Amino acid sequence: MASVTSRDVLARGFRVLGRAIRDEPRIFAFAVGGSVLFGGLVVGSAYVIGHIVGKIIVPAIEDGAVNNALLWLGALAVLAISVFRVVGIFGRRLGAGYMQFRLQARYRRLVTGRYLDLPLSWHHRHATGTLLSNANSDVEAAWFPIAPLPFAVGTLVMLIGAVGSLFLTDWVLALVGLTTFAGLFLINVFYSRRMAPRQARAQLMRGEVSAIAHESFDGALVVKTMGREGQETDRFAGQARELRDALISVGRLRGLFDPLMETLPSLGTLAVLLVGTFRLRAGDISVTDLVSIAFLFTVLAFPVRAIGWVLAELPRSVAGWDRLQHVLTATGEMRYGTTSPEKADSPARLAFDNVDYAYPLGAETDDMAAAATGEEHGPTVLHDISLVVPEGRTVALVGPTGSGKSTIASLAVRLVDPATGTISIDGHDLPDLTAAALADNAALVAQIPFIFDDSVRANVALDRPGIDDDAVWAALRLAQADEFIARLPEGLDTMVGERGTSLSGGQRQRLTLARALAGRPRLLVLDDATSAVDPRVEAAILAALRGGEQPTSIMVVAYRRATIALADEVVYIEHGRVVAAGTHSELLSTTPGYVDLVTAYERAEAEREREHAYEEGAVTA
Repeated sequence: MASVTSRDVLARGFRVLGRAIRDEPRIFAFAVGGSVLFGGLVVGSAYVIGHIVGKIIVPAIEDGAVNNALLWLGALAVLAISVFRVVGIFGRRLGAGYMQFRLQARYRRLVTGRYLDLPLSWHHRHATGTLLSNANSDVEAAWFPIAPLPFAVGTLVMLIGAVGSLFLTDWVLALVGLTTFAGLFLINVFYSRRMAPRQARAQLMRGEVSAIAHESFDGALVVKTMGREGQETDRFAGQARELRDALISVGRLRGLFDPLMETLPSLGTLAVLLVGTFRLRAGDISVTDLVSIAFLFTVLAFPVRAIGWVLAELPRSVAGWDRLQHVLTATGEMRYGTTSPEKADSPARLAFDNVDYAYPLGAETDDMAAAATGEEHGPTVLHDISLVVPEGRTVALVGPTGSGKSTIASLAVRLVDPATGTISIDGHDLPDLTAAALADNAALVAQIPFIFDDSVRANVALDRPGIDDDAVWAALRLAQADEFIARLPEGLDTMVGERGTSLSGGQRQRLTLARALAGRPRLLVLDDATSAVDPRVEAAILAALRGGEQPTSIMVVAYRRATIALADEVVYIEHGRVVAAGTHSELLSTTPGYVDLVTAYERAEAEREREHAYEEGAVTA
């Protein structure tokens, strides 16, 4: 990511603004038109007020009589200027707000679309909270200066007009005005250069705090189970304090800058009055000229601040833009091929051949670690994995926690690519297949189900072509989910809530399984995808998959003995290596580690059943 320095922040900030103008030229022109109308009328109102004072008020005081015709003319002029200034303000604000929100919406969609395109290996290197921050606060920061930008452009036009009118009125007072405007510009340049690193730091810390907060909420159960609430609280508090300090640093500098921006135009007005009084006494200017120029400086104080607002937000905008570009220009490491075989009606054959895999280092530490070790990946977690899932067969992956089973499942559907070795479906290496061909042939159902805040139908069909209600119900029957869906108030039209909050854990798992089955995959990979389902229902699901109308080869990450016993072959994994392969009965007689693991799961399940029975008995009593 490009760094934000004090020297180039203005140039880079203006390039970001230029990008916004190129994206929305018509809306920007509309907003600037309103701003220019407002600015021109501000300058015009100063001279109207000057003429009213010089031509109406002063003669009335001197003569003791008021010229009613001139008075009404002056009142109408003030009223007309006020009405058109309101029109200018409305056009400026409406255009600026519409442009800002359109840009934010567009770039949120671009960032989200890029997330969907990037491979899982890229996501492994970035915390979820950081990605949320990119799509939210970074997008807002990048386009925050858009709100005052049309006002600032109109103010520049107004300043040019004001300086021109000053020179036409009196060159001495014009020099006073130039000095004031130059002072405002220098203060803004100084402020922007000092603010750049502070804003960049604050924007970075927003992402860090968001990342830690998301990790803590998402992993709340793990944190509680491991008793690490205190450590997580300390970790979050440390980052929050750094964010607080960064924002205080920004606020302190802004607290120094804002009074200067308020004071300088007032000092300019005072200087105009002092110099103008001497010029008036010398007969070089009239009362009308002095009042017009003094009033002009008074009304310029607020519009001139719009320039300061834009310049003040440029460092934050550049920081947000750089973080957006880190996402939008990311390519990842995954490339798809051009092979797209016609989808067969028979199950697929999956083969791993001498596969190794190492997870990539995190984005926050990869540069340091790579420099120290010369490697871009962490330790290897899979070693020389070779296994086959034959056509129409069920293969169970069994192993202790952390042995690499879920990694194998991800590799099987090419969420990630191996470091070495090959993985193929029906003899086609996965990198040679197109993305569509791979998605048509293979599907993964993860252990943690994700349900969209939508209807049952939408969660299963996902707007895929050819999946009508009949196909949805067929998939639900295979997943043993049709009965509870039929009992829902609105059937397929029932809204299930954010992440399926209205459903139980087992129901959510069966719904995500139905989603995968609706695409009629020839290879189904189940990463402990039925762990929350009753064992009898799980057995019915596997039996339906094996003997149903939809022929499928199955790789299942399994823990329960009943599930393992249903598999045609079991592959036992320890420390990222295939230790043994065979039927369940064969491994029970030949592999001590497998026996210990399977019986440990049985003992744990029996203990849970006893606790459940005890709780039910206590409630009944």
